[in-house]
Amino acid sequence: MTSSDDTPRPERGTGRGRHGHGHGEHGGGHRVFGRGGLRLVLLQLVADAPRHGYELIKAIEERLGGRYSPSPGVVYPTLTLLEEMGLVQVDAPDAGGRKRYTVTPAGQAHLEANRALTDELMARMQAGVDGAGLRAGRPPQVMRAIENLKLAMRMRLARQPLDDEQAHAFAAVLDHAAQQIERI
Repeated sequence: MTSSDDTPRPERGTGRGRHGHGHGEHGGGHRVFGRGGLRLVLLQLVADAPRHGYELIKAIEERLGGRYSPSPGVVYPTLTLLEEMGLVQVDAPDAGGRKRYTVTPAGQAHLEANRALTDELMARMQAGVDGAGLRAGRPPQVMRAIENLKLAMRMRLARQPLDDEQAHAFAAVLDHAAQQIERI
């Protein structure tokens, strides 16, 4: 059962989603994996060994030689989608509250139905990507931290509106971080 979302397509436009929102992937993850590719990569990695979301992020980063690391803001919603599709299931959370994902029989069947593309994606990761869409020279741990900060800011701003005191405190934290970065 192949979905049109899992077929590779050339990228066009700004690397933004259907609704104009960025994906939160460094350099646009679609250019690294192709449309729907991250889903297959995550599913294959979970099929290889049950893992937590953070372990999946690190596995992708390691396989790509540290040149790309998907942000938590894109990995966790993709894992939730895979769970909703019945392709992975969540084991009981560990003591730290982390969810460990395992593949379901439907997930195994989905991988087999998309074996050629999955193998191609995994081989590309193993060999390293050609750098298209990656921000050369920017350490992956710095790019990950930037994405984490952006996600934290979006999540906080999406909650209740900031009052004047909170807005000043929010701005002060960002100003302080900017000053610290300039000193490095």
